[in-house]
Amino acid sequence: MSALKILVIPGSFRTGSHNARLAAAASHELALSGAEVTRISLSDFPLPIYDGDLQAKSGVPKHAVNLKRMIGAHHGVLIVTPEYNSSVPALVKNTIDWISRVQDPHETRGQVFRGAVFAIASASGGRLGGTRALAALRLILTACHASVVPNQFALSFADQAYDEMDRLKHPADVEALQALVRQLIDHSQRMM
Repeated sequence: MSALKILVIPGSFRTGSHNARLAAAASHELALSGAEVTRISLSDFPLPIYDGDLQAKSGVPKHAVNLKRMIGAHHGVLIVTPEYNSSVPALVKNTIDWISRVQDPHETRGQVFRGAVFAIASASGGRLGGTRALAALRLILTACHASVVPNQFALSFADQAYDEMDRLKHPADVEALQALVRQLIDHSQRMM
C-alpha cells in the first residue's frame, strides 16, 4: 500500500505568521503519525483576484491548475487559516475560488474537492483562536462538496503558545492538534 499523503496549506505567508507556525507544528505531528507530508506556501502560487471575465478571456491561471493537481495527488488536506474581520482572508477564499474552476478532461468541475478529505485549523492571538474563520471556511468547503472532518482546531493566544523549538507548549493544545491529526489520517485512509 502506498503512503498516506497529506497536503498542508497555511493561509498566510506573512513573516512570523501564527498560522504558518501552526501549519509547521501540524506537519510535524502528521509526519510522526506516519503520513507523507507536503507543506506549501501560497506565495509560490500567486493568483489574481477571481474574475469571470478574466477566466473567459485567459482561462484558469496555471498556478490554480497546479494547486488543484497537487490537492488531487494527496489523500488529505489541512488548511490553516487566519481570521480577518471574523472570516477567512481573501488569500484563502480566492485560492479556493480559482481551484474550484479547474476542470481537467474527464472530470466534473470541482471534483478535486470530492476526492480528498479536508481538515481545518486556525491560530489567533485572541481568545477565540479564529473560530469564526473556521466556521466560514467549513461553509466554503462544504459548498464545494468537500468532505471536512468534524474536528477542527482553533489555537487561542497563539503568540504565547509555542516553546523555543516552535512546538506547542500547552498540553491541551497538543492534545487538540493530535486529535485533529488522527481524525484527518483516519478519514484520509478511507479514501486510499
